[in-house]
Amino acid sequence: MDAKRYLDLVERSNTGEKVGKNDWDMDYIIDNVMELVDDYDFSWDKQVLIPEDDKLLDDMMEAAKKLLLNTGIYNMSTGRIIAFSEDEIDEGIRNMKTELVMGEGKDAYTLAARGIEDRRPPAVWAGNPGCPTPERLYLPIIQSVAKEPVVDLLTCGSLVDVDGYRVKSGDVTELLAVRREMKYLHQALEEVGRPGMGLLAAESAVTEMGDLAAVGQQWLRPCDSHLVALFNELIIDNGNLVRAASSLDYGMKNASLACTMVGGLGGDAPGSCIIMIASIFAANLIALADYHLCHPIHIKDVATTARGCLWLQSVLCQTFAKNAPAIIVCDLWPSSGSLTKELLYEVAANTIVVTVSGGHLEGLGSANGNAPNGTGLEVRLMGEVGKAVARQGMTRSEANAIVLQLVEKYEHIFQMEDGNKGEPFDVSYNMETIEPVPEWQQMYDEVKEELTQMGIRF
Repeated sequence: MDAKRYLDLVERSNTGEKVGKNDWDMDYIIDNVMELVDDYDFSWDKQVLIPEDDKLLDDMMEAAKKLLLNTGIYNMSTGRIIAFSEDEIDEGIRNMKTELVMGEGKDAYTLAARGIEDRRPPAVWAGNPGCPTPERLYLPIIQSVAKEPVVDLLTCGSLVDVDGYRVKSGDVTELLAVRREMKYLHQALEEVGRPGMGLLAAESAVTEMGDLAAVGQQWLRPCDSHLVALFNELIIDNGNLVRAASSLDYGMKNASLACTMVGGLGGDAPGSCIIMIASIFAANLIALADYHLCHPIHIKDVATTARGCLWLQSVLCQTFAKNAPAIIVCDLWPSSGSLTKELLYEVAANTIVVTVSGGHLEGLGSANGNAPNGTGLEVRLMGEVGKAVARQGMTRSEANAIVLQLVEKYEHIFQMEDGNKGEPFDVSYNMETIEPVPEWQQMYDEVKEELTQMGIRF
């Protein structure tokens, strides 16, 4: 899309129908979604987390288009609706990228739209995305991830302090945190001999000011990407419109991000899935998206490893794979943290669901992305499981049977007060060698053997 067309679209933020936020939630989202769920008789079976139902996939596609056509997108900065025509929505779907080169030189990686039960390996986009991380742990965590050979692309957490000062939104500290983040990312890539690896970064940017501070050849290069978020539900603001527009001339890739709430305004998993698919349709236009991140959040359990979130990610990936091939990257945010076997079970389950359904892998946001309790070891498992499942041609029914076994091994954590947050990085890894401590390595080895017994051929 050229600048003139995007300006025409953005201008609807100033001329569209004026609506209060509460009315948007109640009249536009809840009423429309519930009506569509009833019209299509959507439901889900908690024992079938990876459905095999072509009609469901077709109906989801149709319902999501109807939702976006009925609602548009709400700009909460202006309190107005950005409406789209059916032709615009269809054009956005047709123009979704099916191949995208990230990174440069010998380290360039081609992201491609994957199919259902695709034997091509999913991308492993690794780091601790968005996790609030103190500066003393920031570089070591990135190093632990970047050194894993199974990793294809790199992401990171957000810095909470710089030189002893707490990072504040819209403050000098935010600008310095973003620049420091980029410095650490490039340092880690240089150290492992993969300087051209593609990034999803500027995670320390809370505002558009922080995001713009990352733009530059020594920071976020044109071959890298950043986030353009949609808020719950089907909402954007002027700050994210600025983020999207930043790519128009510079060429940096836009990653749309929708964090639809399962159990929220859209109701249970089917209604939330309609919203998430509609969010991607909207992001094709308003976020100038080059690829899409799928990050459902369970209203109670939070993690993407909750059954409703697993079902949503599977159905969404399959819907696009069948009806409108696109690059869908699924966030993995387990509830558990490092030095717990449950983290590894969660990682394996979520990885299997995404891989056989046609998605790519991004994460991990261990400990629900709320603490620096993630490491390169569970990233290794995500990559090894994803690539093994694809290579052996695992079917959806085979995958579903394994995932149900894994869910039973970790589901109890959702009743724990702290969600089984585990231990910080400096307890799980030797800070001098950047290697897992023996206890953590032993847990990994034991779980990998269990997965082998379940049928994963590493």
